[in-house]
Amino acid sequence: MPVIRKKCLLFHLERVEKITAEMADFLQKLRKKVRVGVVGGSDFDKVQEQLGDDVVEKFDYVFPENGLVAYKDGKFLCKQSIQSHLGEDLLQDLINYCLSYIAKIKLPKKRGTFIEFRNGMLNVSPVGRSCSQEERIEFYELDKREHIREKFVADLQREFAGKGLTFSIGGQISFDVFPNGWDKTYCLGIACNDGYKTIYFFGDKTMPGGNDYEIYTDSRTVGHSVTSPEDTRRICEELFF
Repeated sequence: MPVIRKKCLLFHLERVEKITAEMADFLQKLRKKVRVGVVGGSDFDKVQEQLGDDVVEKFDYVFPENGLVAYKDGKFLCKQSIQSHLGEDLLQDLINYCLSYIAKIKLPKKRGTFIEFRNGMLNVSPVGRSCSQEERIEFYELDKREHIREKFVADLQREFAGKGLTFSIGGQISFDVFPNGWDKTYCLGIACNDGYKTIYFFGDKTMPGGNDYEIYTDSRTVGHSVTSPEDTRRICEELFF
């Protein structure tokens, strides 16, 4: 095994389009140089949808839901549960408040699945996760002008202050709610146990409040802020080839 495999590289998996064949081939070549993992907020089904049904075999680590669900070397590793951690009372208070807030927002479009319940978090979408790609873009452009998600999160932070919750905006249509410490840095607790000299992280939401910020700035990682898969590939070629 080459010495450089003592290093690990983690990509933030942005929930947008499927991986291209060219990028998939590049990542397999990269695995010959470094250990490669993916980490994202989406559940395992959506990770498979984006990266393929054989994603667990194609990557050294697969961390859906920020690593609250974890796969390593092609095998299931472990899973956490938000309901057992928070308790049903707080969980229902949070869900009911979000649904009430969403009911009062007037948007150009509203679709289904406003709250998606995952093992490690709640994903909250004012427009609804079942929106089409065109409706997704429409909401995203509106949100950039009117800061709909930012205002929603600020309201939740006031209402649930002191409850041990973190609110993180990411992607185009939603934000995540999870217990403090259950952001993407959670997966580092698993990766760091394998004794890497360096763990690189590549993500695009690396600004304060973005859902990559904590892992990007963590002392255990060398963070790279990128804007596209092509940007990620360019930096990897400079670092490892």
